[in-house]
Amino acid sequence: MKPTCALTLLALTLASGSSCAQGAPVYLPPASAGTTLTLTPDRDDWTYSLGAPASVRVKVALDPYPAAGVTLRYRIGPEMLEGAERTAVVPAEGLVLPVPAPSTPVFMRVIASADVAGQSLTTLATLGFAPDKIVPTQANPADFDAFWGRQKAALAQLPPDYRLTPAPELSNDKIEVSYLSFRNVGGNGVTSRMYGLLAVPRGPGPFPAVLDLPGAGVEAQTGARALAEKGAMTLQVGIHGIPPNLAPEVYESLAGGALFGYSRIKLDDRENYYFRRVNLGVLRAADFLATHPKWNKQQLLAMGGSQGGMLSIMTAALEPRVTALVANNPGLSDVTGYLNGRAGGWPALFKPGPDGAPTDAPVAPKAVTTSYYDTVNFARRLRVPGFYFWGYNDVLTPPTSTFAAYNVITAPKQLTIAPAQGHAMSAGQLDMAQQWALRQLGLAK
Repeated sequence: MKPTCALTLLALTLASGSSCAQGAPVYLPPASAGTTLTLTPDRDDWTYSLGAPASVRVKVALDPYPAAGVTLRYRIGPEMLEGAERTAVVPAEGLVLPVPAPSTPVFMRVIASADVAGQSLTTLATLGFAPDKIVPTQANPADFDAFWGRQKAALAQLPPDYRLTPAPELSNDKIEVSYLSFRNVGGNGVTSRMYGLLAVPRGPGPFPAVLDLPGAGVEAQTGARALAEKGAMTLQVGIHGIPPNLAPEVYESLAGGALFGYSRIKLDDRENYYFRRVNLGVLRAADFLATHPKWNKQQLLAMGGSQGGMLSIMTAALEPRVTALVANNPGLSDVTGYLNGRAGGWPALFKPGPDGAPTDAPVAPKAVTTSYYDTVNFARRLRVPGFYFWGYNDVLTPPTSTFAAYNVITAPKQLTIAPAQGHAMSAGQLDMAQQWALRQLGLAK
């Protein structure tokens, strides 16, 4: 194995808080698959230089193994654009599939399926070719900073009207939890409100603070209470302007109704795109923490995954009081990738349809809007240290898109990769992220 940052340094990294070379990924060892159909790349870190030979071994764990073998259906190509299906027979010793070496930095994916013992099985392996050399396709508007300066100024004109309501059912002897709502911008000049859950350690303080940001979806929230119990004041916010403690059927109805496809609402209008209100509301939530009388005025960390990873990068880029961030598989990264022949980030804007034409037409005005909201352009403006983590097998936030954002970061950064991981993070990655966050907050034991 030849990872970018040797695994022999992993224990030192965890113990001391030091990182390897600036931005060099730490690769966690692959876990045992424990499944009937497996794909195993010929490098443990699944990472190759441009032009390097690469292959994947296919094995079917059966006892006894059928004499005639198992018919494999597979596709190989750039991730999310893997191409036509082919077939092969897997012999008892396994089958080696060569993976074409691309001429440009990108991820190549093998998707394999087979019908075995009455079950239909599918698995995948994604190989990175020079991922540290992936560059964004997204434009960087000349007026990006001026645009967000105007948006923040518009927010500042609205009194926040913070309202706190005790939540004794979520509190305990270590923390006091409250429901929070505050005034926010809305669409077309109207105002709205956002909601969250504030958890404050009991005692006089002061405390470090954490802004906890949600992944995509519409659901109830109960607060970042475990982290608050470790000594940090936490604020978990929702993005949709919905109280966090409604009946489950309300969230289900909204997810499938009024908020279905919310990431595309007003996508052709940068002044009214759905995430304008979201981003400004999140910035106001950060301001609430930064003006709270129990904040220690030293550590304010933004953290989240997927959509929340995108929001944590945005917050750290636009809110100067944020001191660090944690982001896993950040969404809305390099979303113009599909317009340039490669994978784009969640929510797969402009992905080609069955006829090969891009979705989300008309493309031009929507692509312009995305340039003001793409994680890549917030990542360019980061100034504070960050901990980042994801896997290569992610089909929601493809690694081509997340590396496009990561590679433009010039602030101190540490990336942890569990190559076989999909959108759900490994236990090892989550533990490393928590330990890194606790050190940043001054709460490490």
